Amino acid sequence: MANDQNEKTEEATPKRKQKEREKGHIAKSQDFTSSLMLTLGVGLMFAMGSGMQEKLSTMLITTLSQLNPKNISQTDAIAILAPYMVDYAQITFLFFAFLALGAILIIRLQTGALFAKEALKPNFQKLSPANTLKSLIDKINIFKPRQLVELLKSIIKTIVVAAVGFNVIMKRKDELFGLIGADPATGFSVIGSVIFELLMSLCVLLIIIGIIDRYYQVWEYNKSIKMTKQEVKDEWKNIEGDPKIKGKIRSFQMKIMQQKMMTKVKDADVVVVNPTHFAVALMYDPNKVPAPVVVAKGVDFVAFKIREIAKNNGIPIVENKPLARSLYKLVEVDHIIPQELYTAVAEILHYVYTQKGK
Repeated sequence: MANDQNEKTEEATPKRKQKEREKGHIAKSQDFTSSLMLTLGVGLMFAMGSGMQEKLSTMLITTLSQLNPKNISQTDAIAILAPYMVDYAQITFLFFAFLALGAILIIRLQTGALFAKEALKPNFQKLSPANTLKSLIDKINIFKPRQLVELLKSIIKTIVVAAVGFNVIMKRKDELFGLIGADPATGFSVIGSVIFELLMSLCVLLIIIGIIDRYYQVWEYNKSIKMTKQEVKDEWKNIEGDPKIKGKIRSFQMKIMQQKMMTKVKDADVVVVNPTHFAVALMYDPNKVPAPVVVAKGVDFVAFKIREIAKNNGIPIVENKPLARSLYKLVEVDHIIPQELYTAVAEILHYVYTQKGK
């Protein structure tokens, strides 16, 4: 039974998931991110590559045709090349800007809006030689389940990627063999076409692998944050409050309410009793309310205190068992009595007012 309590068999609660997220511990797949980044890079090269190539070619031709090696010294080499470096940065800026924006969106796709403050806090214990050595051993220990899985994934990826590359090259081997003796322009065109097909095939394959790895990482993450039954119980206690503490709070609130209620007894017109178990104090002011109001009620000890306060303040006490029970059960404190009790209460008030000479 104790072992069942200590086994992590329960799914993590939303609160536990939020805590892990705040620590930066979330499910993320490096393979999924890498595959999308590679696909984005290839797509950008396909869309922007020809324009960039043309601008870079023009820049190089201009540079090489105008420079005279005899006029270049070590002191002015940087000054001569600086303008061309600026031109190169301008040509490639959009490519790297789109690549950086894509990287942010891809990471956001996996992590969502995440800002883990705890992950940013410096942990100097991790920098100690013992922890550094332990971390290194954990990473190279292939017999650990997680490291073994990562090793198998790497082997499978290498085999599959090599197989796809080999398949693309074998499919285009006749074109590649036909390049022997061909002019450079044709050679570059065919080789570029083969490389592009190879990259596209790899992108599709790596995206599929990345999606599978993404699902695996989510499964592994959910497994790692599972909770024991006792942890779930403790968390719900923290959320809802400890029943013992809640009981004490309710008891304290009841005590405060009773104290307020007791202060109103001395202003009552009459107290209806059972005679010992129930006591209900009534007050009637026709200028303020349309019917008598229950200002206090109670059973046993509370009923005793109501009777005691009534005696000390000269409040009439009338014994009427059915009416006392009905008033206690049907009417809340500070509420007027229901119509079905008007007659019975009116008779008692008439008797009390008669005794007082009202």
